[in-house]
Formats: sequence, structure tokens, C-alpha cells
Amino acid sequence: QVQLVESGGGLVEAGGSLRLSCAASATRRAVTVTAWYRQAPGKQRELVAAVDRNERRNYADSVKGRFTISRDNTKNILYLQMNNLQPEDTAVYYCKAYKTWDPQLEFWGQGTQVTVSS
Repeated sequence: QVQLVESGGGLVEAGGSLRLSCAASATRRAVTVTAWYRQAPGKQRELVAAVDRNERRNYADSVKGRFTISRDNTKNILYLQMNNLQPEDTAVYYCKAYKTWDPQLEFWGQGTQVTVSS
């Protein structure tokens, strides 16, 4: 069973920064960590940032210029550097991965809470 362990969430003031990490329990040969999503109370889960197998990145419009997604392919860890955080960024952040040779099989982390105070 693949596990994704997220860390780095917490409470920060508006304008502050946090760095999220998502470590997969399997190597890149088996599982590819690929994206960060978030879900605020009463809202649907939304894509925040993703990196594909060719290292192309895409971001939600609301985070462009503030968030940066990166991946350590050797350690199979996904990162999300979040700068200039705003109260509207408050949410539970989830990491997503897929089985490398069967991308339709997805895995999710347990989520990490990010709270931004005004």
C-alpha cells in the first residue's frame, strides 16, 4: 500500500511563507508524486499546482507568482513553496500521486492544514 506523508503546514500571518513536503513510500519507478490540491471549508477540492512527467508545471491562477511546485525525483518527494500567503489560501492541502505505469490509479495523502491569519 502506497503512503504519501505530507508535512510543513501550520499557522502563518498574511504575507508569510510555508513549504509543504510530500514524501512517497515507494520509489519513482512505482509511484509518481505529481500535484497539490486544497480544500477550504464548504468548498470543493481544487488543483493548486501540478508537475507532469516531463517536468512541465501548471498553477491555479490564484497562486501564480506566489507558489512554486518542485519535485525531487531521486527521493520521490514533492514540494510546494508558498510565499506571500493570504487568508484565502487557508485550506487543507493534499498531495496526489499516481502509479507510474498506470496513471489512472491515484493515491492521496492525508492532508496538511494551512491557516493564514489576517
